[in-house]
Amino acid sequence: MKTARGMVAALLIATASISYFKYERLLQPIPSGGQHYIVLDETVWPHAGPGLEDLRIYAAEKEIPYMLTIERGGLAIEQKKISVLQPGTLNGKTQFLLDMSDISRYDRVELKLRTTNFVAHARVEGSDDPHGVGWSNLGTTTLYDLSDEKLGHNSALHIPVTTYKYLRVWIDNFVKPVDVESASAGMNLEEKAVWRDLNSEPQHTQQGRDTIFIVSIPKNVPIERVLLSIDPSQTNFRRDVEIQSDNGMWFGSGELSRIHLNRNGQRIDVEQPWLDVGGTGPGPFKIIVHNGDDAPLKVTGVHLQQYERRIYFDSEPGASLSLYYGDEKLGPPIYDYAKLFQRDASAEQVQLSAEEQNAAFSGRPDDRPWSERHPAVLWVSIIAAVMILGGIALRSMKPTAT
Repeated sequence: MKTARGMVAALLIATASISYFKYERLLQPIPSGGQHYIVLDETVWPHAGPGLEDLRIYAAEKEIPYMLTIERGGLAIEQKKISVLQPGTLNGKTQFLLDMSDISRYDRVELKLRTTNFVAHARVEGSDDPHGVGWSNLGTTTLYDLSDEKLGHNSALHIPVTTYKYLRVWIDNFVKPVDVESASAGMNLEEKAVWRDLNSEPQHTQQGRDTIFIVSIPKNVPIERVLLSIDPSQTNFRRDVEIQSDNGMWFGSGELSRIHLNRNGQRIDVEQPWLDVGGTGPGPFKIIVHNGDDAPLKVTGVHLQQYERRIYFDSEPGASLSLYYGDEKLGPPIYDYAKLFQRDASAEQVQLSAEEQNAAFSGRPDDRPWSERHPAVLWVSIIAAVMILGGIALRSMKPTAT
């Protein structure tokens, strides 16, 4: 009986239902089919789970899978398939051309090779004329496949950032011309972080030589950067800054700087108007600028920032969707969509409406044991049992008449 009750409770905790969510936000009508995304704002965090694990999207009663991303930026590799031309053998080496004319810039070529268990050197040359005489040497790469030893493989040609329309590749004859199946090329692309400003109204005070800004944000909202706007007229400064909670907890420190100087014929240009921090609301937070013996900085704005959080999903055109949250017992979703997620560069942003109470909210069934749901009845029963047992004990202690 106890095991069955526990299984029912586990099912209740694991299952999402519209009636279990306290809050709802409508999505604007979907203009077209395909991948879209919404941007989460600070309204969501105070009423959602700390890790946003209870967010769900529904179209009527149908749950829509999604992928939550944090736009921290990073590196991405853009790859394009390229043509392998004239593979053959010359002077005991495998030689072939790669047509790079469809790629403006690149710094790596990935070869698909049929052969295994080898080590070979590959020399790469570049030219804009496939029939030209003068080819530039772009370096040598060691290609290998150590499958039998379970030590991995490398089939990538690493070269300087290049714009040549053709590459000529020479490989030791451990790799035959027929082993070169295909090739693709690309280069590392830096994806910039996407920041969003949090709504905040800083209070400005001056305490001795320190400039202090006091800000506050809603509960559980993460802060990842503080950006200070400094009047452009103020140049050549470096100031120590620290960030503390109202009770003195440390959240970050660093320097603000703006340097534009000429030294020994060299130009120095430095701009560092932000600090990386780690913390969550509610505040207040203190941003303390230590001015030393210099005049206070002319700060024209204080911006609390976080990486943009996006929810990507696929939808039919014209679909009516809602974002739900506020179920404290719901864990994070597990979707195939998230496991296999591929970002579509043409994905369009969909706006969220204001937060509303979910009209369909009824709450989860009470899955606590009967004794926890009815403590008064339990205690009355216990007291009654004690009194009955006490009465029996007293009766048994009376002397028996002879």
